[in-house]
Amino acid sequence: MSVAAVDRCLRLLEVLAGRKEPAEITDLANQLDMPASATHRLLTTLVKNGWAIQDPVSQGYSLSLRMSTLAFRNLDARAVPDVVQEILEKLARRTREYCRLAIVEGQDLVWVARAQGATSGLRYDPDMGQEIVLHATANGKAWLSTLSEEEALTILYSRGFASQRPLGPNSATSIDAIRARLNETRERGYGTSIEEAEAGTAAIAVPFYDTTFADAAVAGTLSVAGPVVRITPDRYEELAEALHEAAREIAAIWPLRSRQRRPRDHGSRADQKAAAAQ
Repeated sequence: MSVAAVDRCLRLLEVLAGRKEPAEITDLANQLDMPASATHRLLTTLVKNGWAIQDPVSQGYSLSLRMSTLAFRNLDARAVPDVVQEILEKLARRTREYCRLAIVEGQDLVWVARAQGATSGLRYDPDMGQEIVLHATANGKAWLSTLSEEEALTILYSRGFASQRPLGPNSATSIDAIRARLNETRERGYGTSIEEAEAGTAAIAVPFYDTTFADAAVAGTLSVAGPVVRITPDRYEELAEALHEAAREIAAIWPLRSRQRRPRDHGSRADQKAAAAQ
């Protein structure tokens, strides 16, 4: 399979992942700017290999659950949910808002865990499959602020201002505006997004590290989000304090991820040597 064909297939999977209802070939072809015949060939291959299904009534296409199963298997292999979920639940109870954790993957952030703390009134409950628009989200700014300005702007230049979903009315539209917001984030110690990623919502976020040592690398970000009527300026410091505390707790146990992935039945190197000597 050529690189172009792989690229088309990946783009098709991303489009299907965002559809709630089965999609018609013509709609998919138009969205991907591909010939209908090429789109049909890719869909046929996906169906044949169990990655997509065709609705017998509408003849439309949608992703199968195999993709979800693969994603959960990968998360289990990383031991991310087991390590952070208890801390995330505690943070949600303390803030009474929606809390999420994202991990750094290359030049991107990916959502991997969440906890809902709102028990009454308006509930903010976004799709975990949404892309994290770095320049418009509190998580994105919290992470980018830990990088040098050159590194952060290089990432932003490569991505541009395009987004797969509508952004809020306050999202930045120039590099100068983003640079100013990143400087504010560095000075405060936490990122904010007030109707930037989405109209009517606000979020606060901080980075967390892979160890508690001074030279630790950023592993991801933690955030608290909700309606703007509840995430108000008078709560920013309170929420940031709760986030920093949770981030320190996660940094203290984050190295356990690698230990949890080791085969438990093999024992340590010393144990193996001792067993061989017996």
